[in-house]
Amino acid sequence: RRLEKQIETIEALNDRLDHFRVLKGVEVDIRADGSLDLPDDILKKLDVRVCSVHFSHHLSKRKQTERIVKAMENPFFNILGHPTGRLINRRKPYAVDLEKVMAAAKGNGCFLELNAQPDRLDLNDEACRLARDMGVKIAVSSDAHDTGGLSYLRLGIDQARRGWLEPADVINTLDCQDLLQMMTRK
Repeated sequence: RRLEKQIETIEALNDRLDHFRVLKGVEVDIRADGSLDLPDDILKKLDVRVCSVHFSHHLSKRKQTERIVKAMENPFFNILGHPTGRLINRRKPYAVDLEKVMAAAKGNGCFLELNAQPDRLDLNDEACRLARDMGVKIAVSSDAHDTGGLSYLRLGIDQARRGWLEPADVINTLDCQDLLQMMTRK
C-alpha cells in the first residue's frame, strides 16, 4: 500500500512539472524460486525495477543461476542488482554462472547493475568487460540510501572504465525517453 501511495504521489507531481520527470522505481527481491516479491499489477505501474538476490546465497551455482534466469523472464524485470552479491572483505560472491546470466539478460532485454557502493563494487572490471563483449548494457548505480551516497557514482564510473565500458555500454547515458523505452520489455 505504501508503494501504491508513492506511485500516486509521483504521478501527481509529474502532472504538475514541466520539463522534468520523476521516475517511479523500486528494488525487488528475487525469491529463491525465481519469482519476484511484488505482484505484476504493482510492478507494471513502475518505470524502473531493479531485481536483486538478498537471501539464499547458499544455493548451488546451478540453482542460483536458474533462479536469476527465471526471474529475468518476468516482463517487469529490468536490472539485475548487485549481480554477484559480494561484500568486499565481508562476504564472497554467491556461486553463479555470470555468462549464462548475461546471456539471459541479453535474450530478455534486461541489464546488469554495476553497484558503486564501496563495499560492493559489483560487477568487477572483468565482469563488466564480459558484459560489454556479450552486448549486455550496464546500469551504474550509487546504491545511495541518502544524498551522501550519490558521490559513490564516481567509483562506479571508475570501475566501468576499468572494464573498458564506454558511454554506449551504460544506460545511465541515455536521455529519459530512450531510457524509458529500454525499460519497456517487448
